[in-house]
Amino acid sequence: MDKFTRPTLTLPNGANKLLLHSCCAPCSGEVMEALSASGIDYTIFFYNPNIHPQREYEIRKNENIRFAEQHNVPFVDADYDSDNWFSRAKGMEQEPERGIRCTMCFDMRFERTALYAAEHGFSIISSSLGISRWKNMQQINDCGKRAASHYDGLTYWDYNWRKQGGSARMVEISKREQFYQQEYCGCIYSLRDTNKHRRSQGREIIRIGVKYYTADK
Repeated sequence: MDKFTRPTLTLPNGANKLLLHSCCAPCSGEVMEALSASGIDYTIFFYNPNIHPQREYEIRKNENIRFAEQHNVPFVDADYDSDNWFSRAKGMEQEPERGIRCTMCFDMRFERTALYAAEHGFSIISSSLGISRWKNMQQINDCGKRAASHYDGLTYWDYNWRKQGGSARMVEISKREQFYQQEYCGCIYSLRDTNKHRRSQGREIIRIGVKYYTADK
């Protein structure tokens, strides 16, 4: 990576620790390094019951655990209650990405993050989800703020992790660490639609657990 001087980050409201919802190692890598560089005390909260199949879920989770251990960051492995996720997604199976199914999904994950924060003394929550250019940042922030609003004294930190080249550094860190390179958002409907698009272009469908970042791609 090109030399980059990170700005010093401070948590809102004078808070001294953060609960960071993480969706995967590639998205959280830059966020984690930015927080660590600013000396912020944070804990990773991994709650992503949307990821299917379970083999994909386990690979993504274990990559995130590996990186958290490198940085000596506490990692909370939350329940994989996929049945609950499918129940909430019922009737939304044909919705496009960034639509109401994604709003439901973000709501579900942030609701659990906010609950854990309230029960364990965190006053600030945030997420690595918004760093990806494939996501609607406003949609994510709205869901995060809505989840936090249910608890007195809890704030969702809507810091823009993309700015000052954050998204590019996310990719560079992924290459450096040779993270698993997921090729779809995570849910089974995203996998279905991505493979449908690939077939229409004569491309090979996604193979779970095969593709990893390398130094040159």
